[in-house]
Amino acid sequence: MENNPVDNTLLRGETVRLAASNPETDSETIAAWSRDPELLRMFDTRPARHWTARGMTAITLELQGENDQVNEYPFTIRRLADDQLLGIASLDVESWPRRDAWVAIAIGERANWSQGYGSDAMRLLLRFAFAELNLARVSLVVFGYNERAQRSYLKVGFKEEGRQRERIRRDDQRYDMVFMSVLRDEWLENSKA
Repeated sequence: MENNPVDNTLLRGETVRLAASNPETDSETIAAWSRDPELLRMFDTRPARHWTARGMTAITLELQGENDQVNEYPFTIRRLADDQLLGIASLDVESWPRRDAWVAIAIGERANWSQGYGSDAMRLLLRFAFAELNLARVSLVVFGYNERAQRSYLKVGFKEEGRQRERIRRDDQRYDMVFMSVLRDEWLENSKA
């Protein structure tokens, strides 16, 4: 067990845990986060738009549906101290033969930003991806103006791979889309440190 970075707390970190979403109780909270346009601008390239609790319930049920081959792993992020719903995260396996996936994460309330919850949750997603799913690579895209997220991703082991220059337009300015990834061997090396 000493050389194994995974133990019996696969989805439990230092400050948060990853859990399945309960559409009946979580959808209202997640939909309320969509009323913050800054959050939406950090999470999506599409114009900011409000989500409804009913719509979130439908999306959650669809993502948690039973398929013969599961490619999407949606999670909620919950604070260990009080089990408060802090955010959402997902891992989307793009190719099982290539063993690679894309990851996305969002912390909902501004009061919970810059508290380390996102970094802790991302470490858990990576542990799930590499130790449980045996993936070889995890990628993400982040917007050039989201420097806080970029620092967080670098901290947990992601490396910048490239940019699509001036891909996003926000408030009459153009911003890059930044592509980042972490490889299994890099994660294993980081896990030993």
